[in-house]
Amino acid sequence: MTLYLTYRPQNFADVVGQDHVVTTLEQAVGQDRISHAYLLCGSRGTGKTSVARIMAKTILLRGIEDETIRKHMIHEIENGSLVDLVEIDAASNRRIDDVRDLIEKINFSPVVSKSKVYIIDEVHMLTKEAFNALLKTLEEPPEYAYFILATTELHKVPDTIQSRCQRFLFKKVKDEDIIRRLQYIADQEKIKIEREALRAIARHASGSFRDGISLLDQLRSLEKISLNDVTERIGKTSAVFIEDIALALAEKNIQVITELIQQMEDANVPLDSVAGDLLTLVRSQMHEAIEKKESPAPFIAMSDVLLMTLKDMRTSPMPSLVLESALVSLCMDTVSLAKSPERPMVAPPVLRVPESPASKPTPVAAKPEVPSVKSAAIEAEEFNLQNVLKHWDAIGKAVTPPSVRMSLKDAAVAAAEGTTLRLAFASAFHRDKIADTKASRSVEEALLSVFKKPIRIQCTLEKTATATTGPATDLVEAAAEVFGGF
Repeated sequence: MTLYLTYRPQNFADVVGQDHVVTTLEQAVGQDRISHAYLLCGSRGTGKTSVARIMAKTILLRGIEDETIRKHMIHEIENGSLVDLVEIDAASNRRIDDVRDLIEKINFSPVVSKSKVYIIDEVHMLTKEAFNALLKTLEEPPEYAYFILATTELHKVPDTIQSRCQRFLFKKVKDEDIIRRLQYIADQEKIKIEREALRAIARHASGSFRDGISLLDQLRSLEKISLNDVTERIGKTSAVFIEDIALALAEKNIQVITELIQQMEDANVPLDSVAGDLLTLVRSQMHEAIEKKESPAPFIAMSDVLLMTLKDMRTSPMPSLVLESALVSLCMDTVSLAKSPERPMVAPPVLRVPESPASKPTPVAAKPEVPSVKSAAIEAEEFNLQNVLKHWDAIGKAVTPPSVRMSLKDAAVAAAEGTTLRLAFASAFHRDKIADTKASRSVEEALLSVFKKPIRIQCTLEKTATATTGPATDLVEAAAEVFGGF
């Protein structure tokens, strides 16, 4: 079985990067306010189908008390063999006859569960007639019937369908969340991989868990996955060249620009993504200029040139020439704000060279009472229980914000094995607080600064756990953090 299927989320706690969706659905389940129709939309690989199946499992198991029956149902749901759960791929079942067949079967009562759930993937592929046939059922479904629709192209779903569903927008997953998930899978599968290789895979995935895990699956046969191994398989990306382009534009070095265009052509880099990344850089620095009360006109001028370049590249037989000409024009003294003669000529801005993730310093809160963990360990020490306990006080002091430090005081350092630190909590509240993505990342960064390698934390609930002595916490500061200040 592929890694993506093996590590597909099986409950809401496993879903990463979609907290706004998961929280709302969990509360709806807890308050017994489940809607009869949901519409999950967003780009590919962000977890729409996984969340649909988890929600379907939650609905189907409601009211089932017998543990043996529950286990059997869970097994059948995860295998896709439960008769009361129907999954339909609208890409291959898009005709009105397919939808009419579905509607006819809805009239039959559930067989095993008290509910019937229909998951329709890529729902935007349905024909207009099929949508019209589905509309009435969505509006007045049987009491036991629930619909979960998923789509990557929301604009193709008719407004009449959207208005009858609770709509959830799935965001592209952040690179750091993808890296954490890939590291977890690599640890579980004993795959050796460099941190920079993980970062390159995450960038290539562009917010898609599925793409990132699939690439890791492709590389897992290697003895140790390096950055070079990843680059050889996905090719160089535009991010590799943006720093050099920004520097050449700042120095108005036309020769370097032409050389970089040639290198990008030789490396098969998508040139439209280069223009897109430059636009992102210009936009970011324009926002900074506006915050400093400086004129945004130079950045608007550069944006205008790059936007026109993107448009022309899509219709040109030689996209590289279009991009090259645009970058050369930006190296010259002035660029036109627009093609209209009424618009002024302004000097293009000097772009600051973007910092790479590896070289960018990590911001540290300027609080004298929180000493750096680096002072506790100048050289990397072996990761074991004894050394964790030795540095636990310093690790706790480096964790931010204060509310997280307060919850960490409830933790008992239970075990340190491989690259995983297990923390036991007597309180479910404090366990959940530390298990949160941002909180656990803060703890793991503190551990990284001591042991010089990525350490994952695992939070468990043990009512008899006795907290390991940790740093003192400013309770006023922690309360302000928790309750939003006062």
